[in-house]
Parts: sequence; C-alpha cells; structure tokens
Amino acid sequence: MISHGKEIKVFAGNSNPALAEHIAAELYRSLGNVNVTQFADGECSVSVFEPVRGKDVFIVQSTCNHVNDNLMELLIMIDAMRRASAGRITAVIPYFGYARQDRKAKSRDPISAKLVANLITAAGADRVLTMDLHAAQIQGFFDIPVDNLQGGHLFVKHFVNMFGKGNEDVMVVSPDVGSTARARAFSMKLGVNMAIVDKRRERANQSEVMNIIGDVSGKTCILLDDIVDTAGSIVGAAKAIKEVGGAKEVYACATHGVLSGPALDRINSSCIKEMLLLDTIPYPANRAKCEKIRYLSTASVFAEAIRRIYEEVSISNLFD
Repeated sequence: MISHGKEIKVFAGNSNPALAEHIAAELYRSLGNVNVTQFADGECSVSVFEPVRGKDVFIVQSTCNHVNDNLMELLIMIDAMRRASAGRITAVIPYFGYARQDRKAKSRDPISAKLVANLITAAGADRVLTMDLHAAQIQGFFDIPVDNLQGGHLFVKHFVNMFGKGNEDVMVVSPDVGSTARARAFSMKLGVNMAIVDKRRERANQSEVMNIIGDVSGKTCILLDDIVDTAGSIVGAAKAIKEVGGAKEVYACATHGVLSGPALDRINSSCIKEMLLLDTIPYPANRAKCEKIRYLSTASVFAEAIRRIYEEVSISNLFD
C-alpha cells in the first residue's frame, strides 16, 4: 500500500532541466508547471501553477554552478511544496554540492556538507535521492532517508561493450589513494586488475612526484573518479600512467563533470583518449564543445528509483 502521495509529480529547477525532462519522460509524465525566476535584486522567486496537495512530489535540482543560486532554488521549491500540502517531498539531487567539505581538514574549517543537509531537512524535504556522494558518511549528516545511487554500472556497461569483460589488456586505475575503494569495486565488475597513482610532494614549492602502484605497461587504462572539477588531478594521473607507467592508452570516467576553470583546455591537451561523464551536471553552456568528452544518461536510473520510492519497494539493487 502506498502511504504517501496519491500521484507522482516531477518538478525541475534551473540547474539541469534537460535531465529532469528525460527523467519525467522515462516515467511517462510531463514536468510539473512551476516558474523559478529571480527578482531584480537576485532573490529567488518560485511560483507553482498546479495543485500538489497529497501528491508524491520529486524536485530535480543539482546544486552545481551557480551552486548557491541552485541551492536556494531547491530550498525555496521544497518550502513552496510543503506549504502547498504535498503528501511527500523528495529532493532529487543528482550532484550534491558542498560534499567535498565533509570534515575538518584543519583548524576552524566548516563542515559545509552537514550545514547543507540541515538546510534541506529544515526546508521540509522528507527524503533525498542523489548519486555518488563524494563521501559516503554524508548520508549520516541527514535526519531523513538518503538514497545514494551509484553511477559506476553505467560506465561498466560502456567499457564491457568496448573491451569485453575480463580483458587482460585492460586495467582500472585509481587517480589517488582516496579513490581506491571505488576503483576496486569498478575493476571487479569489469573483471580486470587495478593500479593506483600515488601522488606526493617531497618538499615545499616542489611539484608532485607520481608513482604507479601496479604494472600498467602496455595496458589500456581506465581512470575512475567521482568528480572532475579543474581536471588537474585526473590529467596529471593520466600523464603519469603514460610517461611513468608506460601505458598504451588512457580513458577516463567520472560521475560529476563540474568542468570549471581550465578543465576543458586541460582535457583537450591531455593524453586522455576519451573522457566519459554522467549528465548529473550539464556541459558548460558558455564553452565550446570538447570532442574528447562524452556523456551517458542517468535518467533511467533516477526514474526507476523514483518509481520504486513511490511504490515503496526496495531500491537497494540500484545502489550497485
């Protein structure tokens, strides 16, 4: 029995409307009628033009660039739905911003991920649906249920179709020690071995020295990360794999393509043959197309998760 919401309603903010439309299409629905604009001074204005009383409302909004504007849009949309007596409100956040500030790395640091979790809960969300949180412990920052979907299986399908499963000439490479667990799980699904790029700065004002843990000589390597922001780390890791490790060719994939600053120029001029991203964040609208970047759609995964949340059945197999 469905205890919350008489009907699914999907609404979208301004951060990633294309993904929201594709999710709604997968659910055989049109997006809800809402207008999200700004007042002259930059304040967010939300107007909902259809009833949501008793409905199961899903608000699709990535907190990507411009992060603060998109976050405020999400919070105000949640508040509007709550005050309109929605039966249940799920914040669908394909990319959860501020996730990299999940602990105190040094004295007097904020824990911004916890603050954002508190804001979303206080606004009135009943649950959160997201993908590949930067740190798994962020789920514990919320006092409401959080479903953290994994995007890795979309990459697995792509590379299995390209190279086959268990190909001895292919290796998965973690770009740093912190991503080792993610890369290990990915390599097991592909049935291949794994290597790690070990970065360290031997002394102040000296460039990083990169060593490769594992033999990648003559291999086709697949770098896996969760976020590509300025692309410095993943491009540097690719260079090390080729120049230090002697790899044959390098592919890269990441769930969230933030692509800020010099990212596109770095990717274009790198030895990476193809950069695979998921569409949790749209390609920068004001930048020329980078031919090395290819996107895979997450719409079917989010749509299936929404369907299962509405029907109140398990979605655990979608996590992996």
